[in-house]
Amino acid sequence: MALGEYVIALLCLIGAVQSWGNGVVTTSFAPIGDLPAFDSTRYIGPWLVLAAFLAGLAGLFVIDGLARAVRSTSGVPAGS
Repeated sequence: MALGEYVIALLCLIGAVQSWGNGVVTTSFAPIGDLPAFDSTRYIGPWLVLAAFLAGLAGLFVIDGLARAVRSTSGVPAGS
């Protein structure tokens, strides 16, 4: 069923956005004496890899869902 694959794809995208948010950490440092204030960004690899994997998986589910929807409307048997 194509609708189920679209729901799974949406859940994968939500997970990808949350994983990306966890993978980028910004820290702000206040000025100390003569040193100016600055921001530091740290990237956490495993979270970013998970986000990329989930985005790719969502894309595969969407492509498969579209293929199933087109196949069901054209009347082509599933084994062909």
